[in-house]
Amino acid sequence: MLMHNPVDENILREYSPLVLAYIGDAVFELAVRTRIAVGGPRRIKDIHHHTVAVVNADSQADIIRHISAELSEAEQDIVRRGRNTHSHPPKNADVQSYRMSTGFEALLGYLYLKGDDKRLSYLLHLALEER
Repeated sequence: MLMHNPVDENILREYSPLVLAYIGDAVFELAVRTRIAVGGPRRIKDIHHHTVAVVNADSQADIIRHISAELSEAEQDIVRRGRNTHSHPPKNADVQSYRMSTGFEALLGYLYLKGDDKRLSYLLHLALEER
């Protein structure tokens, strides 16, 4: 999945959690869209609705709660940083779920930018295995 030169971990720690979440959001959406699309022929409308159901804040908050026991201390710290960052949730989102989903996205963005494809793939597999 890596489409860039990996960012040095020391530099990556200086990135804003919102920047990590911004990248992580795109990584997760691509993973979800791909998984759904290769699941067999479906109408684009159905693929879109299924994707939206998985990538929303409530679903992502459930995912991070589900996989949290699998995370290293460093990964938990990234999730915590993302969760605690100051951001403005959309009007229709539960604030707690939005913050948890931001932590999840920050972790995915961190792993992607770091170039840790093996770990990223493993966590995405866990995240999507029942969805």
